[in-house]
Amino acid sequence: MKSIFKYILPSAALALTLGITSCTKDLDVDPIDPNLSTELSMDGLFQKCYANLALPGNGGGNGDSDVDGYDGGTAGFIRQMWNSNELPTDEAICGWGDAGISSFVYNSYDQSHPMTAMYYYRLTTGITTCNSYLSVAEGEDAQRVAEVRFVRALQYYMLMDAFGNIPFVLEPATKPEQITRAEAYDWLEKELLEIEPALAAPKAKKSTDAGYGRADKGACWMLLSRLYMNAEVYTGAPQWQKAADYAKKVIDAGYQLNTEGANQWSAYQMLFMADNGETNAALECVFPILQDGSLTTSWGGTLFVIASTFDGDMHANAEDANATNNTDQAWAGNRARPDLVRKFFPTGNVPQEQSYKTAELAGDDRALFCGAGHNLDAVKVSTFTEGFGVAKWTNFRSDNARAKNATFPDTDYFLFRLPEAYLNYAEATARLNGGRTTAEGTDLINKIRSRAHASTRSEAYSLDDICDEWCREFYFEGRRRVDLIRFGKFGGNNSYNWQWKGGAFEGQAFPAYRNIYALPSKDLTANSNLSQNPGY
Repeated sequence: MKSIFKYILPSAALALTLGITSCTKDLDVDPIDPNLSTELSMDGLFQKCYANLALPGNGGGNGDSDVDGYDGGTAGFIRQMWNSNELPTDEAICGWGDAGISSFVYNSYDQSHPMTAMYYYRLTTGITTCNSYLSVAEGEDAQRVAEVRFVRALQYYMLMDAFGNIPFVLEPATKPEQITRAEAYDWLEKELLEIEPALAAPKAKKSTDAGYGRADKGACWMLLSRLYMNAEVYTGAPQWQKAADYAKKVIDAGYQLNTEGANQWSAYQMLFMADNGETNAALECVFPILQDGSLTTSWGGTLFVIASTFDGDMHANAEDANATNNTDQAWAGNRARPDLVRKFFPTGNVPQEQSYKTAELAGDDRALFCGAGHNLDAVKVSTFTEGFGVAKWTNFRSDNARAKNATFPDTDYFLFRLPEAYLNYAEATARLNGGRTTAEGTDLINKIRSRAHASTRSEAYSLDDICDEWCREFYFEGRRRVDLIRFGKFGGNNSYNWQWKGGAFEGQAFPAYRNIYALPSKDLTANSNLSQNPGY
């Protein structure tokens, strides 16, 4: 049985934290509910710092939202991180009528975009909570203080990556000042290096192990490596050697690539299943966001990536044609653009089969696409069957036992996992090696591909090969926008197109200023210290 980290608590326990969990207009706001207890609970506040990543509020799936003015399920961290980094790219498309979906899909978002605002306020809410803990943490355990500083740094990183020049504050009851992206980068580097010694030693863990779900040195190194990987985007100055060095720290820290499947499930599928915290899949995870069908009931967590990618005609279980994703939710929304599917079928002949058969025909366990009853091209964006379904995320268990809850999944969200360190090292050293992988980099990519039973090679991989491998390994995990920007394939004048890029079916360029999102207009009105990002 999954051992849930202490931060996953019922609303009654979380309500004992300080009343700082709402965020509108700036990073220092009043609680949504004036009746919330203001009794200080350091345990509760510590847990709340982590819980912002997993839960929309204190009341569960149908309860309140920490982000004032926004529905809790929609404004969940996982949901809006995913939307912001997947829907504008060559991977995902959605035809829902929700405000903001189409402008993501067509790369036409502006400062009134509701979903980027939800993401912004989810992150600033989390930062506010961390600031509140740290302001009263004198005498607290040094490791716990370092963990909260890590969680705050993680959310500042996400904010800086998405929004560029951002509001910044480290003390409660202080109006944020705006700092540049380069200044945010410098602070993040200094902060992460400073807290590293106080964090627990890196260790591959299952949910039954102490510390599962909490940040350790491995998570800190992974975030540093990600920061350095994108340093040229953020500051104009590349830091490839540092990116490689910190990726190597993670690689050498004892995390293990999951290579053994179970029953009808491949090793790759086990990373995205209900018991991923209990099996050897967990040993690949460097930092998970915990999910539990009884305790983390949210429409904006892992349920979102499961339910939104299925309709009732899809089924991911080769042994049960009546099952869909093992929840009672199938929202028929997000599916693959053809450009993603063709990464696995570069010569054409894309099969219209259920996902497990597609993976077999692709010769790659990661090709989990449902073409049965679907068209490859999304000519009509509003129709779910226009575009292949994606059966990557499920609530099935690899031991085929019953799920805990009929609606909400147990599937943990692996925010950082070991293959990111492999690809960071391979790409960073390739960029230092004339654009071709070193022998060690080639071997690391081959390890990822071997796990998926895909072909390997002895010759070096090019940067374009690596960009495609990022897609094949991490599609629908909420990071593609970041990778495309780093490779110069997102906004601006470049020759890389995908279907509906820039609002044209065949794809067209869109302005480079849309590589970052606009600050929400209501924040600009509320805080005179802020100015809008260029172009908006």
